[in-house]
Amino acid sequence: MDVAELLIKGANASVVVFVFSSTLAVGLGLTVQQIAAPLRNGRLVALSLLANFVLAPVVAIGVARIFGLEQSLGVGLLLVGVAGGAPFLLKLGELSKGNMPFAVGLMVVLMVITVGYMPIVLPRLLDGIAVNPANIARSLILMMLLPLAAGLALRAWQPSTAARLRSVVAPISSISMIFVVTLTTAAHFKSMVSILGSFGIVAAVVFVAISLAVGWLLGGPGVQTQSVLALGTAQRNTAAALVVAGQNFTDPRVVVMITVVMIVSFAVLMPIARVMAGRQPRHARELNTTVSGSST
Repeated sequence: MDVAELLIKGANASVVVFVFSSTLAVGLGLTVQQIAAPLRNGRLVALSLLANFVLAPVVAIGVARIFGLEQSLGVGLLLVGVAGGAPFLLKLGELSKGNMPFAVGLMVVLMVITVGYMPIVLPRLLDGIAVNPANIARSLILMMLLPLAAGLALRAWQPSTAARLRSVVAPISSISMIFVVTLTTAAHFKSMVSILGSFGIVAAVVFVAISLAVGWLLGGPGVQTQSVLALGTAQRNTAAALVVAGQNFTDPRVVVMITVVMIVSFAVLMPIARVMAGRQPRHARELNTTVSGSST
């Protein structure tokens, strides 16, 4: 086995650890009440679903066509576009001093819907590309939904045990995320370099920027919910996208494009979240942020 194959196996293993640990950490830090409380605003929930599962995929398709991305890069961008509910939204919500109960509820709802949404929508959007809906659903259920449910159950029944376990799991998620980016970049270095000669990176930046604007426009009227929905729409669930890419596509540039969007999102959204914090009402700084996650 050569070095490239070892790096690819390491990257794939890191994705599994990253996805499992990040969703488990989220469940271990939340209660059902925290998730349900902000979801009573039906209008805001409907607009959030519109932003994440209708407009974000449309933006991904439109950006890919405008920049003339090759098929593999376009597929990677589309996978990111249809995957909502990134656990890192909790960290972004904390940085932006946004409405944390809404951030919690939004993230979980988007994550759960993503599990059922991707297997249904992707085969219809990817003409000429074979996608196995059963594989997508099975992977997302096993690696995201079940860990989330297990974390929530343990948090409800044994909160002290859940807190201790989360103190171990959350750092594992952060470390594994670093391994995902590092090993994927190393394993697909030539593909990463080739993207520099295309519009892949520019397309990723434009996609994140437009998604941010869409979420901001639909998240009103309060600044606290605007910031959360803006960041939640722009920060896609790259963990779910990587799972689907790894099990359904052999072209490494699909994974590379997802990784590029991940890196661009971190680079763009973290400083923007800090800027948003300065726009929040004074009392927002006193919101309880203990449920914020340190994972992506």
